[in-house]
Amino acid sequence: MENIRAAGVLCHISSLAGKYGIGNLRDAARFALTLSASGVKYWQILPLVQTGYGDSPYQSVSCTSGNPYFIDLDELGRAGLLKQRELKEIRARYKNVARVDYGALYEERYQTLRLAFSRFAFDNEAFRAFVKEGKFEDYALFMTAKTVYGGSFCDWDEPLKRHEPDALEKLRTEYHEEYLFWQFLQYTFRSQWEEFHKGCLAAGVRLIGDIPLYVAYDSADVWADPFLFKLDGDLKPTQVAGVPPDYFSATGQLWGNPVYDWAEHEKRGFAWWTERLKTALSTFDLVRIDHFRGIDRYYEIPAGAADATGGRWSDGPKDGLFAGLGEEKNRIIAEDLGIIDDGVRALLKRTGFPGMKVLLFAFDGNPENPFLPANIGRNSVVYTGTHDNDTVRGYADSLTAEEVLLLRSRVAQALGGAKISLKLDAQGKNLPEALIRLALSSEAELAVVPVQDILNLGDASRMNFPGRSEGNWQFRLSRELSRGKLRKFKKWIKKYRR
Repeated sequence: MENIRAAGVLCHISSLAGKYGIGNLRDAARFALTLSASGVKYWQILPLVQTGYGDSPYQSVSCTSGNPYFIDLDELGRAGLLKQRELKEIRARYKNVARVDYGALYEERYQTLRLAFSRFAFDNEAFRAFVKEGKFEDYALFMTAKTVYGGSFCDWDEPLKRHEPDALEKLRTEYHEEYLFWQFLQYTFRSQWEEFHKGCLAAGVRLIGDIPLYVAYDSADVWADPFLFKLDGDLKPTQVAGVPPDYFSATGQLWGNPVYDWAEHEKRGFAWWTERLKTALSTFDLVRIDHFRGIDRYYEIPAGAADATGGRWSDGPKDGLFAGLGEEKNRIIAEDLGIIDDGVRALLKRTGFPGMKVLLFAFDGNPENPFLPANIGRNSVVYTGTHDNDTVRGYADSLTAEEVLLLRSRVAQALGGAKISLKLDAQGKNLPEALIRLALSSEAELAVVPVQDILNLGDASRMNFPGRSEGNWQFRLSRELSRGKLRKFKKWIKKYRR
């Protein structure tokens, strides 16, 4: 990563305030301008993909899709695809909805988008060229089959289940309008995204995207090329992903995603992964790879296991995965959290990717803790917390009086080492400010702060609880973020030369 010394904000598009039940690209354009005016040069989001069951952006029907929920409906109105009366009715539906209601969105938004599609001239030249290019061919066919037949792809008739050309052509022909609807969603999203991204760059705000290491089993990715994954003859996973038992869980974490057949990927010169990374790097300015440690060695668990205790470590592709990228590698960030060993550290050194440092993990009393501000090197991205953590305020509120006292003393020591004058209150209410200023003052090239910490929000504003299947990904800002709310953050950015 180039020598940038900058500040960033972490906030997913879904979390933005807006009129249509979830943040969209119109809301995002306004947010980017607010960040720019506050001196913020980077905006990090979660995966852009179409979410499905569980609403997680880390589980999608296609790893390169755009989320149709993020489409700007007002833009469709200006294009004559939606009427003002219809838009007004949708706004009224979400007027008093404080969090993202994915159930309501699923029922309403696809119906709304189908209405827009019914008025779309899909024989226009630009759309025809988009479809012909074929980037979302498997996605459109997969979603058509899901709509027509339901279930998982492994439940479909054998020829379609196995992605046979004759079955695909039959599906495309017999349900052509449905197939074009799913192409329309990606065409519309991509068109709006490109304009949005141009606006961000013009405003001096660069975008950090996110790639999950694994893809969902029931996805166009697995369906289109099952040989890239460890599946049996019936196309069912033989091994699934997760992490072993640790301090946080006696039985580990069983994610359930199919693991890659890395030997097959290597045989093909890692072409699938190279294309995926290039797509991400053409969409964003920087890209964070989630669960980077799985590229060195990954933990695989027999499919059907009740928990992760019976898994094993296997070798991943290591830096061979990035051989086809060239200079584009300089725009990758490695999420190197979790169980990190010498192999991961060596891989990071060979690739030169900056790793992540999370200040919420820093204050355990160990002076060698790599997350302590004084121990953070330049080739790093420092965070107060991530989307998987509680907010700093929420974490402080969860502690006992004795635990707060201990944390205050350790943070105060770090503040003194960084020559930051800040008196911590007895209840830890200003710990978010302390950690933000420690992050900004650190040697790390890039300091990224979740918007919840900037606003000093509590645990009700947490984005995700790992291991919990419900209630995640629903956080939304109660109102559009103002420059006034970022006034202190702007002052600190300037003070710490970011």
